[in-house]
Amino acid sequence: MSTILVAEDEAHILLLIQRKLEALGYTVLTTANGDEALKIVLEDRPDLLILDVMLPGREGLDVCREVKTTLGDQAPPVILISALGLQRDVEKGINAGANAYIIKPFSPRTLVEHVENALRQR
Repeated sequence: MSTILVAEDEAHILLLIQRKLEALGYTVLTTANGDEALKIVLEDRPDLLILDVMLPGREGLDVCREVKTTLGDQAPPVILISALGLQRDVEKGINAGANAYIIKPFSPRTLVEHVENALRQR
């Protein structure tokens, strides 16, 4: 089964995502910090990243951009999650290299659909 890194600084959202994905059989790595997220990606090479846009340290957009630039074709898919839901916010995420952008609040079903779709594209 795939390994997914979740970087989210809101503990209740992080726990919700982690529990849902682990219940489906995924291995889930977690952090609440963008700098640590980048370190984990480069060291552990997860199959998928779920990044909050606004993280302490390095923001999720910056982590996404750095991962896509550094790993190129070997970069995992990235799903950004954010309470910022304006069209320009979504465009910033996609322009940073994200494969999907989910606006908070979101349903677990929506998350799972995006995860499964992103992993199929890998």
